[in-house]
Amino acid sequence: MKPVDEIEKKYRHYAQIIYKYLLSLTRDSDLAEELTQETFYQAIRTSDKYDESCALSTWLCAIAKNVLLTYRRKHPPLEDIEEQVIPTRSAESDALDAMGRMELLKTLHALPEPYREIMYLRVFGGLSFREIGEVQGKTENWARVTFYRGKEKLRDTLLPAENGKTAENGKTNENKLPTKKGTD
Repeated sequence: MKPVDEIEKKYRHYAQIIYKYLLSLTRDSDLAEELTQETFYQAIRTSDKYDESCALSTWLCAIAKNVLLTYRRKHPPLEDIEEQVIPTRSAESDALDAMGRMELLKTLHALPEPYREIMYLRVFGGLSFREIGEVQGKTENWARVTFYRGKEKLRDTLLPAENGKTAENGKTNENKLPTKKGTD
C-alpha cells in the first residue's frame, strides 16, 4: 500500500471521531470541520513524533485539543458562551426533545474542568477510559473516577429533586411530616 493510500485510509477511519470531539467542544460544525483538517495537517507534519506508545486516536485527540487551544488564543470569543444558540433540527416535533438536549449541553458545558473535558472525550469522542487517561496524562482509573464524578455532578444539577438535594445549596432535603395545629 502506498503511503498516500495509508494516510487516506487512516483519515477516513479517524476523521469522524476527531470531528465529533471538536464539535462537542466548539458547538460549531464549520469550525469543527476546519479544526479537524488542521488536526490532520499537524498530524501528518509531525508524524515522525508518533511513537505508538498510545492509540492513534488518543494522539489525534491530543493534537485536536492543542489545535483548538491555539485557535482560541488567536480568536478569543466575542460573546458569552451562554448566549450562543445551538442549532437544532427545525422540525416542530423535535422542539421538546431539543429543549432537554439544550439543558443537558448547557449543564455539561458548565461543569468545571476536568469533568467537562472527560465527559466530552467519553460521550462525544467515543474514547475508552484508557485513551482518555493517555490524553490527559493520567491513569485509566483516574479517567473512570473523574467520569463517574462528572456524571454525578450532572445528575445533581439536572435532577436535584430525585437525589433529595436542592439545586440552590446541594444539601439533602429533610422529609418533615406536617404537624397538626393545636396538638402540641
